Amino acid sequence: MKLRVLDVMGDALSLVRKSDLAGATAVIRKALSGETDPGAESSDPEARPYRPSAKVIPLPPRRPLGETLRALRARPPAPPAAPVPPPEAEPELGERFLKRAYRGAAGPLDYRLYVPAHREGRDLALLLMLHGCGQDPEDFALGTQMNGLADEFGLIVAYPRQTRRANPSGCWNWFDRRHQNRGSGEPAKLAGLAQALAEEFGIRKERVFVAGLSAGGAMAEILAATYPDVFDAVGVHSGLPYKSAVDVPSAFAAMKGAAAHDPDPPDASDPRCRKIVIHGLADATVNPVNGERILDELERGEALLTRIDLDWEIEAGRVSRTALKDDDGRPVAEQWLVEGGGHAWFGGDPRGSYTQTVGLDASRVMVRFFLAQ
Repeated sequence: MKLRVLDVMGDALSLVRKSDLAGATAVIRKALSGETDPGAESSDPEARPYRPSAKVIPLPPRRPLGETLRALRARPPAPPAAPVPPPEAEPELGERFLKRAYRGAAGPLDYRLYVPAHREGRDLALLLMLHGCGQDPEDFALGTQMNGLADEFGLIVAYPRQTRRANPSGCWNWFDRRHQNRGSGEPAKLAGLAQALAEEFGIRKERVFVAGLSAGGAMAEILAATYPDVFDAVGVHSGLPYKSAVDVPSAFAAMKGAAAHDPDPPDASDPRCRKIVIHGLADATVNPVNGERILDELERGEALLTRIDLDWEIEAGRVSRTALKDDDGRPVAEQWLVEGGGHAWFGGDPRGSYTQTVGLDASRVMVRFFLAQ
């Protein structure tokens, strides 16, 4: 006889209505096991007895709820999950490392500002620090450790932030014609920020400086050429000369040491920035000949300079220092070439990117030069 599921469920439901739960259970059990009701009659004369197509595995009887709860309470607790490591925190740079924004005629700039402790009554100086490609103000401040020197020497230190919208690699656009002249582009924004901060903190022009690494160093050199009335001195670490490139292909050529564009020498009556140039002789990213060209250009534009060459041994090998002074003995320029030095800021904190320990503290060397007047 053929088993119809609906008939079985109907029979079971009828028994439930009659409060015969045991009978309803028996009907369902028989259906699941393939048995038929011997008293039932078939409506199909050719029907064959129902046989299940697969073996039916009887389910174990369900335990009472109370017994299940007691078993769960008796079960030993699961071992604790491995702790999830907390996200790596930003380096602690102090409560005086402020987030600020500048809004000028040439456009906005976000920047970090470090204000030294106990600045009241001190003759403050201002230093703009321009990071390299792939860096940001926080990373650059950590790597150079310039904030520590700010407390020691009374420096207001600003770290402008280059956006990825302006340059996908976070580089200052030193190689773009639109950012190589006075009055527009990134030079105008950076000079405007320096002027605004100098006014805010009452800092004289003779104590306003800018320094940078790699692309930041090249932009510092642009500021020296376009805004010598704003900055008294610039520091160029692993950078390039002014207008050494005018587009991306020429930028890569200049970085490899190709001859730079030779801008017209400035008029002797124009104000000039003092310069300190630091470069590693093992720099495989920006050829050290670029640092030498910055010094050569300055020597061609100045008359009656006294040149002093020194060299000595340091941790990485040897360092050569060339100093240029005017008739009054005032330092006009310095060049430091470090044997074994790569494309990195020398000294500082290795937790910052693009830093290298070579036995020379570039930050302290620059500050000493800036403040020697």
